Order: sequence, then structure tokens, then C-alpha cells
Amino acid sequence: MAHPEDRLRLNISVVYSPAPRHVREWELILAADSTVAQALAACRIFEAFPELQAARLALGIWGQKTSLAHVLHDRDRLEIYRGLRVDPKVARRERFNGQGVKRAGLFARTRTGSKAGY
Repeated sequence: MAHPEDRLRLNISVVYSPAPRHVREWELILAADSTVAQALAACRIFEAFPELQAARLALGIWGQKTSLAHVLHDRDRLEIYRGLRVDPKVARRERFNGQGVKRAGLFARTRTGSKAGY
């Protein structure tokens, strides 16, 4: 049975991945009507990762972009995103060039005697 004071508290997860395959997660219990900024302060992420203070944070809740002033709801998952090191379009183009035209994508299967792409 739920207690009346449970409605006054929020269970929040804060997730940050400083490097590939390395994830840090904090489970927080905050007061109702807490904001994203208050959740970041409560988990003390800036003490663990001081480089985030100088950076412009990219934040999201369950994959949807959000701001520091956003009011949290119970069971929200606050995600802190790090920047991309390589543009995905450039990486795909380089992979394609490395594989060669005849072995990649639409050109992988060709009929004998036909031109590439047919």
C-alpha cells in the first residue's frame, strides 16, 4: 500500500557515460517539483567529473532533449550526453571507401557481366 508521503518524493536515475562502455548511474530520492538542475546538484556529478562544469551540457530524459529548468516526474531517467568525436556521415563514408565499391551496400551483389550497381 502506498503511503501519502510517497507522492511528495521522486525516484530519479541520473546516468552519465564518460567513455565508451563505462557508465555511471546515481539513484536519487528528491522532493516533488524538483528540477533537472537540482537533480544534478544532488548527485554531485560535478565533483566526480569537474570537466562537465565548463562544458555546455546536453541533457535528456529517456532520450528526449530537456533543459535545466525542466520539472522532473517520478521514475524519470536523466541522461547526460557527451559530444560525438566523429561526424556519423564522415565515419560511414570512410567505412564505405575502405570496403570498396563492389563489396558494400547496394553494390554487394551483382549479376555476372553487369556494370557495378546493376
